[in-house]
This record gives sequence, C-alpha cells and structure tokens, in this order.
Amino acid sequence: MITPQNIFRHELIGLHVKVVDSTHEGFIGIEGKVVDETKNTILVEQKDKTEKIVPKGVATFHFNLPDGKIIEIDGKIIIARPEDRIKKKFRKIW
Repeated sequence: MITPQNIFRHELIGLHVKVVDSTHEGFIGIEGKVVDETKNTILVEQKDKTEKIVPKGVATFHFNLPDGKIIEIDGKIIIARPEDRIKKKFRKIW
C-alpha cells in the first residue's frame, strides 16, 4: 500500500498527478495519469488522451494516492530510475 511515508519507494505509474509549480510556465497545470516514468521525466496522459512529458527536475507534483490523500513532491527528490529509487535513502520530510 502506498502511503505518504513510502511513496518514494513505490511505482508512480497509474497514479493521478498534477504539476502545481515549475520553472517553465508551460508545465504548470498539466494533469492526468502517469503512464510512464524514466530517470528524468514523467509521461502524463491527460483527459483528452494526449500525452505530455514533464521533466522531474523543474516541477513540483501533487500525487493522488489510492486512499484519496494528496502528496506534494519536489521533482528533484525523485530524479532516479524507478528501480533505483527503492535502494535510495531519503531523509524524512513529513
């Protein structure tokens, strides 16, 4: 089960995401389901079925967890391949 404490160690694919802040204004407001993730990017499928690639390093994301909670994550924290994030140690930020 994904919780705010362990979201960094889980797969983000399938979660609903919204870009709430970015150094590039064009990324702010992108919202939809995460369909793919690489080391530096997140691919978001929007409601109109278009896909947008958002760089992790320049954005702040709101992820909706399955239990309804919304978690804000700075993209710089999750820059890593999904399989490598499991091994990475994170400071507690909550």
